[in-house]
Amino acid sequence: MVTTLAIDCGGGGIKASVLDAAGTMRTRPLRVPTPYPLPTALFVKTLLDLGAQLPAADRVTVGMPGMLRHGVVVATPHYVTRAGPRTKVDPDLLAEWSGWDVRSALADAFGLPALVLNDAEVHGAGVVAGTGLELVLTLGTGLGSALFDGGVLAPHLELSHAPVRWGMTYDTYIGEPERRRLGDAFWSRRVRGVVDGLRPVFRWDRLYLGGGNSRLIRPEQLARMGDDVVVVPNTAGILGGVRAWDLAATRSA
Repeated sequence: MVTTLAIDCGGGGIKASVLDAAGTMRTRPLRVPTPYPLPTALFVKTLLDLGAQLPAADRVTVGMPGMLRHGVVVATPHYVTRAGPRTKVDPDLLAEWSGWDVRSALADAFGLPALVLNDAEVHGAGVVAGTGLELVLTLGTGLGSALFDGGVLAPHLELSHAPVRWGMTYDTYIGEPERRRLGDAFWSRRVRGVVDGLRPVFRWDRLYLGGGNSRLIRPEQLARMGDDVVVVPNTAGILGGVRAWDLAATRSA
């Protein structure tokens, strides 16, 4: 039975567990705060130290924020900053992370096959039905997104960086700082407005809202979004660690 070390890397914390072939956790997930500043060597060490506290696994799945292509970092929003999300970008970290082959680095460090995807893509792998067009939006530090067509993972688009209004991106418009500033009630109205605005763009068959803040959406706003919008548990960021391998293989075929 193949086991998978699944690591969900966020702007504020990094969570990990070991899953069996059915995607069931073999142990309770562990979480550590994301350290800042975060050079690539510290990122690898943090994941190694976390994995060392869990049962041995046969392969590693890592979901992390930003745009990755074939395991190489194109851009990552938080890990290039001096002190975490919404702080100043460190030019040296920006140069270090840009173009970094994180998949190869983690495969070498763990001595195991590694798969590295955007965190919303791994999250989506744990929840999509595999039929029709399915959009996944994760609500947390910022906004994550992933698109699946018939269970096939589409190339990643950084929807979070698109402007939405008042010179704000989706990332800032419905991210965690704005939720705290506005309060859950008004923030939930914003989330519904974003969903309504994206509906004619994607015309999805099903929209999944995940991430740590999805559970904070007010029921009355969720009800107004429609029956094709579903809130899913944040644990999908780890549980998708097994199925992500099959979806990635399908995309490559």
